[in-house]
Amino acid sequence: MGLIGIILLIGIVKRTASCWWTSPLHAERQEGLAPEEAITQACLLRFRPILMTTMCAILGVLPLMLSSGTGAELRRPLGYAMVGGLILSQILTLFTNPGDLSLHGPGGTWDGPCQGQSRVLVGNQAMLI
Repeated sequence: MGLIGIILLIGIVKRTASCWWTSPLHAERQEGLAPEEAITQACLLRFRPILMTTMCAILGVLPLMLSSGTGAELRRPLGYAMVGGLILSQILTLFTNPGDLSLHGPGGTWDGPCQGQSRVLVGNQAMLI
């Protein structure tokens, strides 16, 4: 059951990250904002929706984590995996995404191990070719 929670968690975290990343990229490209302004605007605009989505998921899974009774020992690992993963991913998403975007830029410039490879945007995902 805990593995099902991890699979659900991957989907929720991916959606949260893509929700955050599209806002500064759109603000920079369409509105012509500077990168720092676009990141600041995205942090202010997307904080509440991301927090609300995560809190709804946590509150929805909390009864699984706190349950007692018949079959609770099978459902509790799902609750622990979801609640712990959502809290950790919320903290990492809110603190690492703005820093990552400000370090590597909205165009996906990267001076690390992917140097020399070009990036192509497919939807809202940057793919290396």
